[in-house]
Amino acid sequence: TAFGGASSHAALVSRQMGKVCIVGAGELNIDYHAGTVTVGDKVLKEGDDISIDGFTGEIFAGEVKTQPSEVIQVMLKKTLKPEQSEIYQRYAQLMGWVDEARKLRVRTNADQPDQAAEAIAFGAEGIGLCRTEHMFFDHIGEFREMILADDLPAREKALKKLLPFQRNDFAGLFREMKGRPVTIRLLDPPLHEFLPHDAAAQKELGKTLGISAEVVAERVHSLHESNPMLGHRGCRLGIVYPEITAMQARAIFEAAVLVKKEGIEVEPEVMIPLVGFLAEFKNQEKIVRAQAEAVFKETGVTLKYLVGTMIEVPRAAICADQIAQGAEFFSFGT
Repeated sequence: TAFGGASSHAALVSRQMGKVCIVGAGELNIDYHAGTVTVGDKVLKEGDDISIDGFTGEIFAGEVKTQPSEVIQVMLKKTLKPEQSEIYQRYAQLMGWVDEARKLRVRTNADQPDQAAEAIAFGAEGIGLCRTEHMFFDHIGEFREMILADDLPAREKALKKLLPFQRNDFAGLFREMKGRPVTIRLLDPPLHEFLPHDAAAQKELGKTLGISAEVVAERVHSLHESNPMLGHRGCRLGIVYPEITAMQARAIFEAAVLVKKEGIEVEPEVMIPLVGFLAEFKNQEKIVRAQAEAVFKETGVTLKYLVGTMIEVPRAAICADQIAQGAEFFSFGT
């Protein structure tokens, strides 16, 4: 990217996905319409090969032969033994010193079991953020059906289709974490991010759902906001559509009970997103706890869990003392 730094969102998500990423490359001139990237007198076209060194920040024109780091080969791929790699031995020694000196516990961002397993191999002691919206992209058809539903029964019908997918995703995370804490953030992004914005895709979606392309386009238009980052998203989605919060909460606790019955300890932490003051938190917390109690009553299994929020907007920071009267944990986001 031409902008951003090591803690920018692009860098964080790339790191979580195991992708090489260079940010803040201010020399880049990106022409989205022409599909070109220009650096000085060098012009690269869409489809041209480039090679990226994420450690040095260098970008090379053309394809450079690469291989996984020796640390990855030892810890994840198991294609190299520790005693065969001096680089891994130095890494292990350094991390040993770190563990002796550090005071903080370190968690990871993970939305899938394989991401969780890799993080544990590197020493993660829990999941600090599971973004549930990433799970919806794997079942985008059902989620779009929910967004385009024009009444509560239709929304609940679509959400009922999504429930088993969410339950299975959460169960997979709980199994991998083996009793480590897992913080799961309820749906955060605005709904328009999940709908197609070009006419051809809108027409195809309408055909799939048995509605006109005009209805899809009108829904996309109605969801448009001038400032979606602070608009109808996060806890405000859950307040307007409590059935979404209820489905996600039920999926979390059904998954937790299922995995606990398998003999694996589970420690779920439910995060209410984008809370600005206590009333918003209380509204969503009530739904989460009602679903938890319902699942416990139906299954005869109980377990400990927490309900908290992320302090990610200025209003929440200013009102943090009030929100803390209800929240059982805080996470901090940028």
